Amino acid sequence: MSVLTILEFPDPRLRTRAAPVAVFDAQLKRLVADMFETMYAANGVGLAATQVDVHQRVLVIDMSDERDQPLVLVNAEIVEKDGAQVYQEGCLSFPGIYADVTRALKVKVKAQDADGQAFFYEAEGPQAVAVQHELDHLDGKVFVDYLSPLKRSLLLKRLEKQRKQAASA
Repeated sequence: MSVLTILEFPDPRLRTRAAPVAVFDAQLKRLVADMFETMYAANGVGLAATQVDVHQRVLVIDMSDERDQPLVLVNAEIVEKDGAQVYQEGCLSFPGIYADVTRALKVKVKAQDADGQAFFYEAEGPQAVAVQHELDHLDGKVFVDYLSPLKRSLLLKRLEKQRKQAASA
């Protein structure tokens, strides 16, 4: 396993729409393992393949404190949504940036595992937020797309300021 490089906004590759996975092989399993290692190393709770410059419909999530509840969703699509919630989201492609985003409270997803077996997965609360957030990445969307132009502009200026400070440190 290896830690992959996470693309950071405004990298245009983050806007790439991911293609469905057609081949379920050792290479896919290696990608999933590398994505978990990358996500854990970056102290994240979710990671989409798009964020590591692999444009396939693969995402991983683990919101457990012990990091022992890994979830892999391949070719996932939301088939049901219910309710609404506002949740403060962050993103490994926007280090240090957080914003309130409104999303569905519950989602039901149709997906495949890394072996190609189809299943349904239901998520609620923060887990539902994570699923929706990562699926957006696979469609070329990022969480700041949900913000007003003013809020988005302020957050992106803050991100640029952080990068300049880090570069001069």
